[in-house]
Amino acid sequence: MRQWTKEIAIQELDSLISQIEFVASSGRGSDQHIRWWTNTSRILEEIFGRKSVYYITISSYTWTETGTHIYQGWDINSEVDEHNKQVFLDQLQQSKGLLLAAKDHLIASNIVDVYQGKDTAPESSVIIKILSLIDNKLRKLIREKPDREKVVQDAFENLLILTDIQYERENPSMVYSTKKYIPDFSFPKLDLIVEIKLCTETTTEKQLIPLINDDILAYQTKFGNLIFVVYDIGQIRDATRFSRSFENTDKVIIKIVKH
Repeated sequence: MRQWTKEIAIQELDSLISQIEFVASSGRGSDQHIRWWTNTSRILEEIFGRKSVYYITISSYTWTETGTHIYQGWDINSEVDEHNKQVFLDQLQQSKGLLLAAKDHLIASNIVDVYQGKDTAPESSVIIKILSLIDNKLRKLIREKPDREKVVQDAFENLLILTDIQYERENPSMVYSTKKYIPDFSFPKLDLIVEIKLCTETTTEKQLIPLINDDILAYQTKFGNLIFVVYDIGQIRDATRFSRSFENTDKVIIKIVKH
């Protein structure tokens, strides 16, 4: 399944909306119509889930009259075809409204929050799994005090590989306020980045605070969920106070791992 980001999802919805006029001119049951309907159903299922009103509604369309209708005249077949054509056009117009509503929902939300699967959003469970790895496994993989962030990054990557969590490392790059930012790890489907910081005698608690604040401003332009892992070798005295100074920012989680 495609790894969705909010930006890509909105682009795909716009594309589906733009195709409706062409589908209408192609006719009910045409290859263009069936292709569009199949793609629309799949995309809505992947973004919003099988329990979402968007997927359920688009899947329920028949594109033809299903109730009782009284026809008058000599050419009944022609009347039936004309009536079914109108039902087809009406349901296409309804589809446009449905996709516009789905787009509005997505614009106002994080992509993780709009998913409605059979039980709970699988994306949410993966984020919980990542947080659990940070809390319970990361420290165990690092035996010696690290002197470089890369040591912690490599250990975290090993955990992702072992648990088969899909990710991208040092991608994508983005520019904010003339400065280039590259997250350590990104999870496009989760609309999430994980950034790792090392707190040492040379990179102290006071120095980390403005660095993390800058990262938050930059990464929130592209991602809805941010996790900062601060690997501390003994410089942070009050971990709770340090974390709270950032967690006032929506969708930002600070995890301090003590060596």
